[in-house]
Amino acid sequence: MIDSPGNEFSGRYQRREGTQPDQIKPRQNGHERSDLAKRATLCQSARMNVRIGIIGATGRMGRAIAEEAVAQGVAIAGGINRAGAILGEHGDAPSLAQAADVLIDFSSPQMLRQGLAAAQATRTPILIGTTGLGPEDHKLIATAARDVPVLQTANTSLGVNVLAKLVEQAARALGTDWDIEIVEMHHRHKVDAPSGTALLLGEAAAAGRGVPLAEVKVADRAGLTGARAEGTIGFASLRGGSVAGDHQVIFAGTGERIEIGHRAEDRAIFAKGAITAALWLADKPAGRYQMGDVLGL
Repeated sequence: MIDSPGNEFSGRYQRREGTQPDQIKPRQNGHERSDLAKRATLCQSARMNVRIGIIGATGRMGRAIAEEAVAQGVAIAGGINRAGAILGEHGDAPSLAQAADVLIDFSSPQMLRQGLAAAQATRTPILIGTTGLGPEDHKLIATAARDVPVLQTANTSLGVNVLAKLVEQAARALGTDWDIEIVEMHHRHKVDAPSGTALLLGEAAAAGRGVPLAEVKVADRAGLTGARAEGTIGFASLRGGSVAGDHQVIFAGTGERIEIGHRAEDRAIFAKGAITAALWLADKPAGRYQMGDVLGL
């Protein structure tokens, strides 16, 4: 998910005179006060005293995570976007990482690079949900994981991660004469395609067949493409409306098909999963982790 400034979280926060450090209110900057901001609890937590720092706090997922954290009583150390502080007083990634026990990044590749550098410098665990990453970003993630615990995932919902396990098992059981196609649909504002979750499902299918996804991925069919090559994994991306995320994996054999999928009806499922994973990650040693580790899959 890409960070998008200019919404209800765009007000900065300051402490009120005579209040405890965890009580905050938005600074008056012409934007409407956020109800969440008035209710947010900073630097104290009913859950393991773990303070989360949100990078990409004004994006769809950033807002959902902040709302879910408040609902669960999880402390928010602060939240930033490209403009600076959105929740709390920490205006950049280094200061936010210093204040947080774990970072949650749902921003952009550019902001993620700053977050990774800050996580390494402060030895702060980081959960990465940002998609649309390139090879250089993945190298930076691998480097950071030598020093801090890093959990990278394209989807934090329980259902999607169970789906990925089912896809891997089905791909392993079925031969390459069963064609695999992955269809995904998201809201009109999503900027990357195929979605990170579609690629996650593709990786699962490729793992089931024992091949690298890069060798069998087909995502650019147009014009006279010729017959479908056996063993390839196809992707189709749809964009429109306010769809939170629909994914379907089709195993097409001769005379029969298997179709399994997942539909996200509420973005809160991703926020709940992200917080669960962040709390789990907070005390882990340095290394690479996946949602399957959190869920025991």
